[in-house]
Amino acid sequence: MPVDEPHRVVCRLDEILEAQGMTLAALAEAVGVTVVNLSVLKNNRAKAVRFSTLTAICEALDCQIGDILVLEG
Repeated sequence: MPVDEPHRVVCRLDEILEAQGMTLAALAEAVGVTVVNLSVLKNNRAKAVRFSTLTAICEALDCQIGDILVLEG
């Protein structure tokens, strides 16, 4: 896939946060990253994400990576 083509990976973080009644600010504090960085991920603007960040998010939300990131289309 050429670099400038859009990817099909979609972040479902907003859905998981809503289902668990957690705010993005609370998740940011639990994970140890900024709200801005999580917002970039949540709004599907991230170009990359660290495995350590994904691990921390999954631990904080008691979920799996596949619950957060899905391949659409």
